[in-house]
Amino acid sequence: MKVNPVVNKFCWLSALGWLALFTTPALAHPHSFIDMQTTLVTRDKDLTGLKMVWTMDEITSADLLYDAGQAAADSVIWKKLAAEVMARVMAQHYFTNVYREGKTVNYMRLPSEYRLSRSGNKAVLEFIIPLAEPAALAGKPWIISTFDPSYFVDMTYKDAQALHLPADLVAQCQFSLFTPAPNASLQAYALSLDKSDAPPESKDLGQQFAQKVTLQCQ
Repeated sequence: MKVNPVVNKFCWLSALGWLALFTTPALAHPHSFIDMQTTLVTRDKDLTGLKMVWTMDEITSADLLYDAGQAAADSVIWKKLAAEVMARVMAQHYFTNVYREGKTVNYMRLPSEYRLSRSGNKAVLEFIIPLAEPAALAGKPWIISTFDPSYFVDMTYKDAQALHLPADLVAQCQFSLFTPAPNASLQAYALSLDKSDAPPESKDLGQQFAQKVTLQCQ
């Protein structure tokens, strides 16, 4: 099945509402933080998918890790938790938009693989988004953006080093990462929102804070 990856206007709390994410009152958006890494999945000179690694902050991770307890990484418990989290991410089209030449790039509804694991006090979700159809890497640039529309969750790359190319494409492809700098008024508005507030869709709050990845291949 092909899916148009336009992000639905629902906040992360709705997507992962079964988690008790916070142990103390939150004072402002965002309430949760995800550190991202992305690696190209390729075949020959075609892009076939994106492998994403999302590392959640300690507070967001707490309930997941509590439920997992001391279970082994390949246990049924971890697999069940992974399936539950992944289902909710999929329901929001992976929170990811991919564009080329101003057109949306479609991808498959189901990830080709996924897993949930522990890294110290943090939960780590890894998955591959397969494109609906392989596409030649060379040519017009690719634009990739991953964000929570409500800005309930801050989903960011620390820097361009979080974007990875297969070794055989290092000479042909280059990533660039743009991090917006919203004006003081917008930042103040985000800070004014408490945990129960949902910004109006017209604000498009998450997109205004969203990073944009550009991939250019020769």
